[in-house]
Amino acid sequence: FEVSFAYYAYKVLSNLAILGASVACVVSSDSLWVNMGGAVLLALFWQQCGWLAHDFLHHQVFENRSYGDIAGLIIGNLWQGFSVSWWKNKHNTHHSVPNLHESSPQAMDGDPDIDTMPVLAWSLKMAEQAKDSKLGRFFVRYQAVLYFPILLVARISWLHQSWLYANSSTEGTKSGSWQGKQAVKKQVTYPVLEKVGLLLHYSWVIALCAQMPILRGVAFFFTSQFMCGLFLALVFGLGHNGMAVYDASMRPDFWKLQVTTTRNITSNWFVDWFCGGLQYQVDHHLFPMIPRHNLKKTHQLVTGFCKEHSVTYHETNMWVGTKEVLSFLNNVSTEFFTEFPAM
Repeated sequence: FEVSFAYYAYKVLSNLAILGASVACVVSSDSLWVNMGGAVLLALFWQQCGWLAHDFLHHQVFENRSYGDIAGLIIGNLWQGFSVSWWKNKHNTHHSVPNLHESSPQAMDGDPDIDTMPVLAWSLKMAEQAKDSKLGRFFVRYQAVLYFPILLVARISWLHQSWLYANSSTEGTKSGSWQGKQAVKKQVTYPVLEKVGLLLHYSWVIALCAQMPILRGVAFFFTSQFMCGLFLALVFGLGHNGMAVYDASMRPDFWKLQVTTTRNITSNWFVDWFCGGLQYQVDHHLFPMIPRHNLKKTHQLVTGFCKEHSVTYHETNMWVGTKEVLSFLNNVSTEFFTEFPAM
C-alpha cells in the first residue's frame, strides 16, 4: 500500500504533455490531418485522466481523503469533464457487486456497469427486456457487430449523465453505463466545485475548438469525444464483459465474485500505459486501495492464492480478450433468438 509520489508526479506531468501536444497540433498548423491528430491526442489525454482520477478517488495516493477528492475534482471535472460524485456513486457500487443482476427492479442492488440495455445484453435475462420491442430485438440481434460503434458514443453518454447528476436536485438517479434510471438519494460532496469544474471544462474545450474554422472545430470536437469513448470503454469492457454474470440468488462469496467476473490483461509496456493499471483488474478489485505501481506484486500473490483454492483466475491478451467479449455478445444473441424466435 506504500505509494510513490514520484510515480504519480510523472504520470500527471506526462499526461499534461499529451494535452500540450494536442493544443500544439491545433494552434501551430492549418493542416486537417495535424488538427485531427490533435483530436486523437486529446482523446488519449482524457482517457489517461480517467485512470488518474480513478487512482486518486480510490485513495491510492493520499492518506487524507480530502486531498484525493480535490485531485479527483481537478482531473475528473476540470480536465476530463466527468462528475466525480456521479463516478463514485456508480463505480463504488460496481466494485461491490461486479456483473451481478439486481435482486428485483426496485432493489437497485446490482452492478450499474452492466445496466446497458437497450443497446447491449450481457445475459439472457437482460436480453429478455427486448423481447417485445422491434428496436430492442434489433440491438440484441446485432450487438456483436454494433459493439464498437456503441463504444464510440460512450463518453458522450457519460458526459450527459455527469452533467445531470451534478446539476439536478437532491434526488439523483442510479446511473448505469448508458442511462440513468430510478431515483435514489444523491450525494455530491462539493456541489459548487463540481459545477464550476464542469463549466470550466466545457469552456476550455470550446475555446480550443474555436481556434479552427467552425466545421473543422466541430469535427475536432466529435473526433476527440468518439475516440476517447472507444479508448475508455474498450478497457472497461476487457475488465468484466464476457465474464460470468450472476443472478442475486446465485451470488458467490465476495472474493470469488470479484475473481470470477473479472479478466486480467497480460502486461507489457503498451498495456501498462494504455490500460492505466486496469490490466490487473482482478487484483485491483480485491485490493482497490493498492497504488497502481504495486499491482504487479499483488498479482503474483493473488494468482497463487487462487490456485491454492482452485478458483479460476482468467488472464489473456488484449486481442483475445476482445474476441471473447464479441463472442459472448454473439452467444447471448443466439440464445435469445432461440428462446424468443419471433414477436
